[in-house]
Order: sequence, then structure tokens, then C-alpha cells
Amino acid sequence: MEILGIGTDIIECPRIGKMVENHGELFLRRVYTDREIRYCQSRKHAIENFAGLWAAKEAILKAIGTGWSRGVAWTDIEVRQTQKDRPRVLVCGLAKEEAIRRGIGNILVSISHCRTYATAYAMAVAASGTDSADPTD
Repeated sequence: MEILGIGTDIIECPRIGKMVENHGELFLRRVYTDREIRYCQSRKHAIENFAGLWAAKEAILKAIGTGWSRGVAWTDIEVRQTQKDRPRVLVCGLAKEEAIRRGIGNILVSISHCRTYATAYAMAVAASGTDSADPTD
């Protein structure tokens, strides 16, 4: 497995709570996909989950190597929870184009949170013979 990029991020959960409180639906729709919103709202500690996804998206963009500077939208990145509760990263739009251009076949992410902080770590790995070189598969 060839590692092409890594990224990490940490965010204060109350900061995300204030954004939700002050901007509501506008903030949620700008940052999160419909699936992510439904997932977080179904959880007992929704704000901590929103913060975890925020940190994950930041870490993923660092791992891809784009940051927010190239027209990538927050919703170009989606973190899905699988049956085994292991997050799975899907990218689209400009984030997908950059990932493919850089030869990224998969992006692995780990997310942790408590009441105060959420943190995430992402690793972009190269496409292998069995990978599709498309992190949206």
C-alpha cells in the first residue's frame, strides 16, 4: 500500500454547535450531504457527530492535497458509516477529479469525538491493480 497523502484535523464541538444554532439549515446544507445530516440527527449526540464529520472532511482534503482553495465544495466529500461502523469516504466533483489525477484509489479515515473536541485522521492510498483509481466506488 503506497501512501500518497495524510491529513488530520481537530475542532471544538461547541464551535459547530454555535454554527448550527446561528445558521441552522443553511449551515448544514452547505457543509453536509443529506445522508450525513440524517445520520448525525439520528444520533444521541448530534453536534459531536457533526463536528466529527467536519474534522474528517478537513483531514480528507489535506490527504488529497487540495485544501479548499481549488473550488472544492464541502459536499464534494461524503463520509458514510458502514455496517461495521467503519467510515467510508466518497468523493465527487473537483475533489474526485483531484483524487483521480493524483492516483488515489482509496481514502481511509478515522474519527473520534467527545463532548469538547472532535478529531479525524485521513490517509490517501494509491490505486493498485485491484483498485479502480476511483474513490467513489
